[in-house]
Amino acid sequence: MGEVVVLAISAVLLAGFYAAMAYGLGLIYGVLRIVNLAHGGIIMASAYLTWQLFERWHLDPFLAIPLALVVFFGVGAGIYLGLVRFLPRGPAGAVPSLLLLFGLWLVIRNVAYLLFTGNEQVIHTSYATSSVRLAGGSFSAARLAVFAVAVVALLGLHVLLTRTYLGRAIRAVAQNPDSCTLAGINVERVYVFTFGLGTALAGLAGVLASTLFAFTPSFGASELLKSFVIIVLGGLGSIVGIALGALVLAFAEVFSIYLVPPYLTSAVGFVLLVLVLVLRPGGLFGQRVLR
Repeated sequence: MGEVVVLAISAVLLAGFYAAMAYGLGLIYGVLRIVNLAHGGIIMASAYLTWQLFERWHLDPFLAIPLALVVFFGVGAGIYLGLVRFLPRGPAGAVPSLLLLFGLWLVIRNVAYLLFTGNEQVIHTSYATSSVRLAGGSFSAARLAVFAVAVVALLGLHVLLTRTYLGRAIRAVAQNPDSCTLAGINVERVYVFTFGLGTALAGLAGVLASTLFAFTPSFGASELLKSFVIIVLGGLGSIVGIALGALVLAFAEVFSIYLVPPYLTSAVGFVLLVLVLVLRPGGLFGQRVLR
């Protein structure tokens, strides 16, 4: 029984990171109906930014979060204004957006190879090897901190979308942009803000990932795929569903050690993805729009 409790806590902590990783991808899809394939590249770029800040100025990764959010919000707004806004809207723009953002991801990755080579980088903080005893198990202090940041990010995003005028405008544009134009909402401005915010959240995920894992310029591919699995599990366009989808994926991966060898646990999420797409295409928690 004790082992099950420890695994359950591990799964919850892992779900926090997974949710933080998927917030940005889900937000951009929910409003713009675009799958941001550059999401993984942004996570990787943010990890390298965090590493540079730590190596050059000894700035703790968690203290670098505000700077990363500002930087990658600007990057996201620039990507939208410089590239995405020229794409056709609706189904006609689905394939061009995938190709464009996939190409952008390749550019980001190759620039990282030019700047940093392919060597693995690790951020060695004073608490990297610290642990906390909980329910008979030992848990990394960094993972607990990542979980706390992920919860704060979810609450902040929920408050933004449900308690502010801007959030109501975002939800309205997600449902019917044409009617919003008639109501006087600047749809393009909402799109710029949403793409910037979604990219900033990907930057947040990169900061958190840098405290947990070693990374190279190829980092981010697995994170992108798992983020996509999560938003499909939770229901495309559902922010609360993302947190629930992350929880399902994390529990499935952690407890799959009883069924499959450890090296196959990463494939569990993709099996879940196939099952959900076949049996419940709207996601496990229904298809909702930014609720």
